[in-house]
Amino acid sequence: MEKSKLLSADLLDILFEGRNKNYGAYDLRKTYRKRIRLAMGGMLLVCLLMVAATLIANSDGKSKRVVEVADVQLENLSEKQPDPPPVIPPKVELPKLASIQYTIPKIVQDNEVKEENEIKEVEKMEDTKIGKINQDGAKDDGFIAPPVEKSTGIGTLKKAEVDIDHIFTSVEIPAEFEGGLAAWKKFLERNLNNDLPAENGAPPADYTVTISFVVDRSGHISDVRAENDPGYGTKEEALRVIQKAPVWKPAMQNGITVLYRHKQKITFRVGE
Repeated sequence: MEKSKLLSADLLDILFEGRNKNYGAYDLRKTYRKRIRLAMGGMLLVCLLMVAATLIANSDGKSKRVVEVADVQLENLSEKQPDPPPVIPPKVELPKLASIQYTIPKIVQDNEVKEENEIKEVEKMEDTKIGKINQDGAKDDGFIAPPVEKSTGIGTLKKAEVDIDHIFTSVEIPAEFEGGLAAWKKFLERNLNNDLPAENGAPPADYTVTISFVVDRSGHISDVRAENDPGYGTKEEALRVIQKAPVWKPAMQNGITVLYRHKQKITFRVGE
């Protein structure tokens, strides 16, 4: 290479002076910067496209999911039979008994004694009832007429005893979560995955699951059932949380603890 061109020549040309420039190494080195610029530009373009796609996806706003808890009393699961009509005993006509009016003895003249005021002979009073008036009727055979029972309007008496093995759906004091309804709602909201239906592709709507369970005499929960299934994993999630619930206050009937079936509605809300 001439000395006049040496200062302005490229380093790559100096290295390959007198060598075969058609060899691949020269071409790779010659186009190295161009290839780097293209690679960096392509990478930057891909990153910009990913950022733009994320922003567009989030611009619609993420659906807000809300869980609602409503405490309800369980209706009787079996068909309630109407109360029997009151039993009214038939009216019994008691036979009239012969009676003799009781006379207070008075000492008067014989001509002043009235017939109805005469003291009757003892023989006539042996089989006759003594009363306020003179009355003809059946002879008194020594029986006592039964008292007339007044109807109370109630066909059957209330049973004082309580079957402790019976599962009640209506009691005097229902079972209750420790801390009351507010604590029960807080427990459900804290443990439920309220984003589950949206994560499973549920469209905006309310998804209500009705759960029933038995609170035993010691307050433990058992026999947890789902009465419906709105889908999108809501039934399984509601069952999971109810089954892990802590001990409740048991129900009371006639002063003793009893088995009680409680009903709970849990609503998953997927909003726009």
